[in-house]
Amino acid sequence: VQLQASGGGLVQAGGFLRLSCVASGSSTFSTYAMGWYRQALGKEREFVAAIRWSGGSTVYADSVKGRFTISRDKGKITVYLQMNSLKPEDTAVHYCLAGSRIIYSSLGIPSAYTYWGQGTLVTVPA
Repeated sequence: VQLQASGGGLVQAGGFLRLSCVASGSSTFSTYAMGWYRQALGKEREFVAAIRWSGGSTVYADSVKGRFTISRDKGKITVYLQMNSLKPEDTAVHYCLAGSRIIYSSLGIPSAYTYWGQGTLVTVPA
């Protein structure tokens, strides 16, 4: 499975961005979950949000609840992360992940995912 993330950039505090992650290389995405993690300079990797491909159930980190929305387009095999009301603390490289047959309670655990895409940088100046 290959994951291609895009959509990062520089945005002022209070602004918005939409990240996209296109997946390819598998015929069984119905069993997958996809998510976003981020890592700021000098900090630990942090879970952001995830979605199960079948059913569309979602989970969010407390730090982004109410501001970010994860969604998927089954036809385009793409997952999106709509990021609103951006804050300087959202500055990080954001990574797209995918994994098969991840139970809901494990969606926030990075080791549950098999595939990682390259990161896309989001910068929100203070």
